[in-house]
Amino acid sequence: MASGVKPRVKAPKKAAAGEIVTIKTLISHKMESGQRKDGDGNPIPRSIINRFTCDFDGMNVIDVEMAPAISTNPYFQFDAMIPGAGDMVFTWYDDDGDVYSTTKSIAIG
Repeated sequence: MASGVKPRVKAPKKAAAGEIVTIKTLISHKMESGQRKDGDGNPIPRSIINRFTCDFDGMNVIDVEMAPAISTNPYFQFDAMIPGAGDMVFTWYDDDGDVYSTTKSIAIG
């Protein structure tokens, strides 16, 4: 498991039904490519976030596959239509099998 990984999401707490809102996500992650070596000359194992998904009440909103060239601390901003009250689940997948997830509830108001 990568150390210091912290997912962050900025999403509105309320939206009108059918409103398009802007979602911002960032995950703190070192994103090791597997090509660098440590002080003793040993390769540092590859550890990158290779996929990001967002689902709203079980329906996929966005699904992104990433390659080793993605930057440290990947940031995504996208628009989503809010059909009604529900939960947005944000999930990041790491090469080493770790999965990081956070949920934001959006009310209709």
